[in-house]
Amino acid sequence: MTLEQLRVFVCVAECEHMTHAAQTLNLTQSATSAAIAALEERHGVKLFDRIGRRIALTGAGRAFLAEARAVLARAATAEQTLADLAGLKTGALAMAASQTVGSYWLPPRIAAFHLRYPGVAVALRIGNTDAVAEMTRAGEVDLGFVEGEIDDPALDATPIDEDELLIVAAGGDRAALEGLDAEGLAAATWVARERGSGTRAAFESALAAFGVDTARRHVAFELPSNEAICAAVAAGAGLAVMSRLVVDASIKAGELAAAPLALPRRRFLVLRHRQRYESQAARAFSSMLTSDG
Repeated sequence: MTLEQLRVFVCVAECEHMTHAAQTLNLTQSATSAAIAALEERHGVKLFDRIGRRIALTGAGRAFLAEARAVLARAATAEQTLADLAGLKTGALAMAASQTVGSYWLPPRIAAFHLRYPGVAVALRIGNTDAVAEMTRAGEVDLGFVEGEIDDPALDATPIDEDELLIVAAGGDRAALEGLDAEGLAAATWVARERGSGTRAAFESALAAFGVDTARRHVAFELPSNEAICAAVAAGAGLAVMSRLVVDASIKAGELAAAPLALPRRRFLVLRHRQRYESQAARAFSSMLTSDG
């Protein structure tokens, strides 16, 4: 089997659709199908069940997927090792970040890195904190950036910054926020991120600091992005706990208002696998964050 066949197999498994996988890989559908057929025929194993227009992994396919991902991760490491021999004139840096870090804190730092090392291609994937930790653990990325605490013996988690959290409501509800107390927090309707996100964990911790446990608070909406939460809160859906990085512009525009309550600050962390090869590009990026602050 070839690395290209493994890449095709993993992409088809993730897309669960041959045509969509072909488009993602920039291959023809016939070439994509041929790669899968070659794997199945050579080893006498059926990797996918065809269900109408969609496909699903067989038991053998699910077992093979983990191994295929591991081989591709090792190949990427080998490729990065060779790229490092050329210094930072060429190379690649794969990173993943949770939404607040990836959308607001990280972009200007990526831009600064590009000015220093224009030959290094940077790819950034966005997911919630749990997803970023898993990508880092699996070797899919060199560095992970999260705003939620991580307890994983395979990962080194280093604090790199702090984040200010605010309780926000629609701009027209500014007066109601002035007298907000623990009872008001317990009685409020809340808009929150999904479980597994750093912002959801910060929301739970912030309310717990005021004595509002999960049994006493009402989450009416769970939304998958910071932008969706801001739009819902601005429309009057309820209160939310959000990063100042996310809501500052909306507060200045009068679309949102912040409660005069001090919340615990949270840490931004950079994640690195303890036992995987650290590329020169990853070391340079981490060093830039440390030196620039």
